[in-house]
Amino acid sequence: MRAIVTRHYKTRYNEGGRVMGWFDSPRGHDWKSDIDFVDARLREREIRFDSVCSSDLERSRQTALIHARNLGIAEIDETPDLKEINYGKLERTKKMWVSRFFPQHKKNPDLIYPSGESFRQMQRRSVSYLSSLAQTHADKTILIVMHAGVIRGLVSHFLGLDYAAQLEHKISFRYIGDFRFNGGRCKHYDELGEASGFIDSGVIDIPYSCQSD
Repeated sequence: MRAIVTRHYKTRYNEGGRVMGWFDSPRGHDWKSDIDFVDARLREREIRFDSVCSSDLERSRQTALIHARNLGIAEIDETPDLKEINYGKLERTKKMWVSRFFPQHKKNPDLIYPSGESFRQMQRRSVSYLSSLAQTHADKTILIVMHAGVIRGLVSHFLGLDYAAQLEHKISFRYIGDFRFNGGRCKHYDELGEASGFIDSGVIDIPYSCQSD
């Protein structure tokens, strides 16, 4: 399977510097330019998609529906397994406040947020979903819309990187990850859009040969 992974549109909470997990927010300023950028890159690559998949959160669903319409695909598949991390009681809180009062925020992937979950728990469910999808759709090319935290978890897992060290990497709204699978294992990773923090910080060079578990 080939999974082309991109991020949802920018929201007002993204612009306002608030943590946003399972809650949603209205679209932010100039949100469509990022989607147009991704669409243009996909057209340039002449990638033929068999289906479009998304987290079931509204910001991801709506982005996926726009991409699907542009690709001539009538329906999308939705799953809760690709949701962003559940921040629980900290949802919609200012990021600066969270960093001050939860010093392990984005440093310890096993930190469980009050009434929520940990980054590790989020990573497990999303990795399990994508690995299973790769096995059942071995000869397919799928566009998948998701969230920055989920993307960091997937890249860290499939590239065999230390997760704790990767939790703060930038994932642009113009990010396009290209994962190539053989069965449930990722064998190749590339980026087709705006470079992620994994590249900008020198953690990886692309194209990258994956060493998944």
